Amino acid sequence: MTQPWEDDRMCFACGEKNPRGLHLQFASLPPDGLVCEFTPDKTFQGYRDVVHGGFIGLLLDEVMVNLPWQREKVPVVSAEVTFRLHRPAPVGEALVISAFPDGEPQRRLIPIRGEVRLKKDGTLIAAGRAKCVKVKLD
Repeated sequence: MTQPWEDDRMCFACGEKNPRGLHLQFASLPPDGLVCEFTPDKTFQGYRDVVHGGFIGLLLDEVMVNLPWQREKVPVVSAEVTFRLHRPAPVGEALVISAFPDGEPQRRLIPIRGEVRLKKDGTLIAAGRAKCVKVKLD
């Protein structure tokens, strides 16, 4: 069975119609990147006052899959995502999440890298890579 890919604007991370979503908004990061900001509250914590590591991974995945869409209107899904947590992200601190091309696309595969940093001083929280596969939207 072929998956029908459709954007109904209910994505948990960026969907503007999702009442419980994050409503992430992206901006271009010259020369070829994409960036967004988010300040996680205690709803997103793991240990006390520390943002859950899986949530950091979600933020990375979201900005990486949005890079081809926002820059070139190429819809993709992540086929593989890896990330490394470098430092704990404190709850209540603004995060800057960015993505950049990570080499040349090959047929349907687009390699992307991303990172999460504290907005206040640029401390690296996490870095990741994704292999994104082009899809066709209905």
